Amino acid sequence: MRVQSILRAQSLATSSLRCSARSAARTSSRCALSTIAASRTPYTNGLKTDTWIESQRTQQQRRWNSVAAQVLEQAKEDPSALTQEKIVENLNPIEWERLSRVRNIGIAAHIDSGKTTATERVLFYTGRINAIHEVRGKDSVGAKMDSMDLEREKGITIQLSFVNKMDRMGANPWKAVDQINQKLRIAAAAIQVPIGREDGFLGVVDLVRMKAIYNEGSKGEIIRETDEIPADLVELCKEKRQKLIETLADVDDEIAELFLDEQEPTVAQIKAAIRRATISLKFTPVMMGSALADKSVQPMLDAVCDYLPNPSEVENMALDKKRAEAPVKLVSYNDLPFVGLAFKLEESSFGQLTYIRVYQGTLKKGMNVFNARSDKKVRIPKIVRMHSNDMEEVPEIGAGEICAVFGVDCASGDTFTDGNLAYTMTSMFVPEPVISLSIKPKHTKDTPNFSKAMSRFTREDPTFRVHTDPESQETIISGMGELHLDIYVERMRREYRVECETGQPQVAYRETITKRVNFDHTLKKQSGGSGDFARVVGWLEPSESLTENKFEQQISGGTISEKFLFACEKGFMASTAKGPLLGHKVLGTSMVINDGATHAVDSSEMAFKNATQQAFRKAFQSGAPQVLEPLMKTTITAPNEFQGSVVGLLNKRNAVINDTEIGPEDFTVYADCSLNSMFGFSSQLRASTQGKGEFSMEFSHYSPAPPQLQKELVAKYEKEQKERNA
Repeated sequence: MRVQSILRAQSLATSSLRCSARSAARTSSRCALSTIAASRTPYTNGLKTDTWIESQRTQQQRRWNSVAAQVLEQAKEDPSALTQEKIVENLNPIEWERLSRVRNIGIAAHIDSGKTTATERVLFYTGRINAIHEVRGKDSVGAKMDSMDLEREKGITIQLSFVNKMDRMGANPWKAVDQINQKLRIAAAAIQVPIGREDGFLGVVDLVRMKAIYNEGSKGEIIRETDEIPADLVELCKEKRQKLIETLADVDDEIAELFLDEQEPTVAQIKAAIRRATISLKFTPVMMGSALADKSVQPMLDAVCDYLPNPSEVENMALDKKRAEAPVKLVSYNDLPFVGLAFKLEESSFGQLTYIRVYQGTLKKGMNVFNARSDKKVRIPKIVRMHSNDMEEVPEIGAGEICAVFGVDCASGDTFTDGNLAYTMTSMFVPEPVISLSIKPKHTKDTPNFSKAMSRFTREDPTFRVHTDPESQETIISGMGELHLDIYVERMRREYRVECETGQPQVAYRETITKRVNFDHTLKKQSGGSGDFARVVGWLEPSESLTENKFEQQISGGTISEKFLFACEKGFMASTAKGPLLGHKVLGTSMVINDGATHAVDSSEMAFKNATQQAFRKAFQSGAPQVLEPLMKTTITAPNEFQGSVVGLLNKRNAVINDTEIGPEDFTVYADCSLNSMFGFSSQLRASTQGKGEFSMEFSHYSPAPPQLQKELVAKYEKEQKERNA
């Protein structure tokens, strides 16, 4: 079995893996530039030969640069016609050699499913660490990827890390394959069969090559392969191999032709088909193993090299700011202008650490780059590769790879270029927070560290928001759920030694109106000297969508000047930031101003802004205002015998059940649930399903709240306002 080379493991969900195998997507006939030396003429002496070789190499490099420039132009002018195959075909052979050995992979799994345990084996087998340590710091060292104290103690990798789990003790691997087909709705088939189960798990049978693979040695570091498949598995292996070929025939034309002609595909044909189908997202190869038992991690690494794409084979798009954000394709050539994305921020003892994925060009130490969002120029003082908390300084990073840099002031999701291209990567989607709570340090002396922590957390995580309530002056943190906020409160205590007091979680409600209301409002104040005068006429009505607000002016005859209309729009936006009903943001409201009046002396921008806000408030109260509550897209999975209990829990919360899938053993319910009703749902679900049920939530949309809830919320808000004004 081939020896694996370096694994570049980052403390992130995305990592770079160096593979020892060449990709099948490139023809082997293309040679590197160094082969020019073979073209020496017999009558040239050594000095002239070296000069001639260097001349040929320079000319060849110029040709590649010219080709790269042409590809870049097509990527900008006609990206849809530029295929990844053409990009690979025109890639400099030296660059192809580098890229063919790189895999950027991200691995996700449930909490406590063995991700960090598997990662520790990956790092050990690829030579990145010298010893294996277990999760939760049982040996006082802790797993390499558990870089936070909080991670080591709780056994949960909070920050994104390269982790992996091949199989769980007692799990049914064939059930897992079936669930991928049924629930993820993508063709999947096993490419291995386990030899033994649980304590008797010994290794796997590779169905592609029909070889048994065993791990030996104290840490499974020795691989033994044999053609002798255990007798009790021979028939099962034949059956599963045939199933693999049949599944591939459904997604790959070459295998389909062989299957219809009743021809047995070769090992090379099967591997090539798996790779094509996997890269095109038509097929999922399923492997089996146990990281805790040090079994079958190396075959998984081989599969990463054999079947996953290198960076040049993956399409990546950006937007050209100079051409009204027209889409352009990024090309993973080192010689092209640099484009990279800052996708993760982390505080370290040396300052802010920014993780960058290079999509095009080369990032070099000392280079000046430009932030596409802020247009600020930044110098790159130092480039490192990260191995958990360990750093390896490098002079440059090529296209398709991942690195970390120091001293770069940016936010997560910022695009960097070398200034030659006005490109920006498609913004990372950041959903609006759905839950908030007040927070403050218990001791005044901790305020500086509290502020420092808040600043760091908001830069690291775009879904974590912080603001100060203008009335109560309380610090409010917002996020995607209770656990999300709890983790940051705990990190505050662990990393900054700041004990905090928190309030009750608050749901992010919204306000809207349900009918059109006309208004004619005049602001008139006179207190000696110049006063305030502004008159605005128009209407307030529900907009076409609950996702936005809209301001429009239909003034004719110049009754209100442009600068005053701009002030009116500012007044409208200020009004929608805090609604009259509950003090929450307003959604789905449209304001139109079609008339008004000004005074030569007393009118001002501030007067029109205030008049608009007053008109908005009066019209809103008369427009049958309504409270909107966030509905969460909820997915619940549990064994079939608990279906009635789960549905009962949802009915108590007035959830809308959209779909139900019933499998041989488990069922899945898809529902829209009010966030307000989901507090404490986790513990109730565990109690109702004997701990066997699980659920996930994500924001779906805003919907009108029940009348009784709206009445209670309005009464509570009015009471709070009276107490504040008393």
